Formats: sequence, structure tokens, C-alpha cells
Amino acid sequence: MASTTLTRRPSRWNVYRLRDVATRLLIHLILIGVGLTCLIPMLLVISVSLSDEQQLALRGYQLLPVGFTTFAYEYILTNPQQIIRAYGVTIFVTTVGTVLGLIVCSLLAYPLARKDFRLRGILSFYVFFTLLFSGGLVPFYILVTQYLGWKDNILALIVPYLATAWYVLILRTSFSQLPVELLEAARIDGAGEWRIFFQIVLPLSKPVLATIGLFFILRYWNDWFMALLFVNDSTLYPLQYLLQVLMRNINFLSSNPQTMGEPIPTSSARMAMAVLAFGPALFAFLLLQQYFIRGITIGSLKG
Repeated sequence: MASTTLTRRPSRWNVYRLRDVATRLLIHLILIGVGLTCLIPMLLVISVSLSDEQQLALRGYQLLPVGFTTFAYEYILTNPQQIIRAYGVTIFVTTVGTVLGLIVCSLLAYPLARKDFRLRGILSFYVFFTLLFSGGLVPFYILVTQYLGWKDNILALIVPYLATAWYVLILRTSFSQLPVELLEAARIDGAGEWRIFFQIVLPLSKPVLATIGLFFILRYWNDWFMALLFVNDSTLYPLQYLLQVLMRNINFLSSNPQTMGEPIPTSSARMAMAVLAFGPALFAFLLLQQYFIRGITIGSLKG
């Protein structure tokens, strides 16, 4: 009997091991399939941007360019200084806005995470209340243009997004999960609140800060609404708003073909603009993706 049990155990172990390998293989195949499915829209956008406009009308959208041409990019980049200037404005707004936004949201979230802070409940309710209600678009416009005087000012593209309630609540929850004993030990050693915040709290919160930083980058990079409201000077156009202006001009010219003697790439130009817009943001996401899931998990909201 002992010999038979000894011979049966390895076989059962092999069966369990084969099941585990098969399960892992199936999971990896499913994830690879999902990943490839997510890449299809991006490949389609790139393909259409490199396709001939007439061939698109005849054959439709395909994963491979039909009538390969770079005419859409050449048409958009007819005035490259304008695109380069818009890139510069967007990069400046995104960089400064992300850094200042992280500082402002962190400075607001840290006292809200302190249980010994007397105004913690009132300020937390005030921050949460802004998620449900706002002052309205008209008072906001009057405040920025009349009282602050930020019409055609780059500050109007940065300041409105600095204190975002959702990001503050995520950071507050993350800060509240830090070990209290570590902060108390720093206070016993003579460290002040500013030193504790910048040398202990922030270094321990890198994953959630990277995640919130990615949110800020995507928000500032993709924003066009603030420029629509407050910017009339073309030298201050961010990239997204400039591309919208160019698309409106292309649509107008395509509906009035007598104004120009050359064909106008409507569909391919729209996709070329999308490629120009999402490229840098995609690069930023690839750099910060290792912190993304961990930061969301650490900063997830609790009751």
C-alpha cells in the first residue's frame, strides 16, 4: 500500500501542475487578445491618417493604409510654427500645472488625513461638496475675466484645475494609511510638520503621487475648454484647441470646394490630428504605468 500511495502522489501533483499551467496559459492568451483588441483602434487611426482621401471614400477604413500618403500631415503642418508654438504652450501648461496641482492637492489632503486636525470634518465636507455642485459657468467666467483679469492669460489654463476634489480625496485616503508611529517618531526627534510632510509623507506616497500626476498630465494635455472660454490670442492656443480650430477650417473649406483648387483631406486630417494629439500623452502613460495600479489601490476611497 505504501508503494502505491507513493506512486499516486506524483501523478496527482503532475495533474495539479498541468492544470495550473493550462490556467495561466489561458489567462495570458485572454489578456493578449484583450491587449491586441485595444490596439486595433489606435492602428486604425494611424492607418487612416496615412491613407488617400479618395481611396478612403471608395474602400472605407482599413487596418493598413489604402493609397499610402502623408498628404494629411503635410496639409496640417503647412504652418509648422503654429503647431510647434501650440506644443510649447501645452507642454508648459501641462508641466507647471501638474507640479503645482500635486503640491496644492497634497498640501490640502495632508491635514485632512490628520485625525488631530479640528477642522478635518468641515473641510472634508467642503471638498466633497464641490464634487456634487459647482458655482456655474457664468459666475466662473465672470470671476476669471472680470475679477482676476485673466482673459488671454496663460494662468487661466492652469489655475482652475489645481485643486481637484477627487484627487484630494484620493490623496487624503492614501496619507491616512501611513503608519502613525513613524510620524510620531519624527516629531519626537524634533522634526517639524513641513519636514515631515516633504521628507517622510511625500517619499512614502510616490505611487499615488505618480498616479495623480498622470491624471493631471492627461487632464491638462487634453484640455481645450479653458482655451475656448478665455483665450482669443492665437499665440496662446494649446494643442487641442488649435487642432479643433484647424478641423473647423478644414470642414469649412471642404464644404466650399470652390475656395481652393486642391483636394482637402477631411477624414485623414482628422485622424492625423488625433495622432499628433495622443502621442506624447501615450508616452507619459507608458512611463508612469508601473505606479498606476498600485497608486489606485493605495488611494482607493473607503468609508
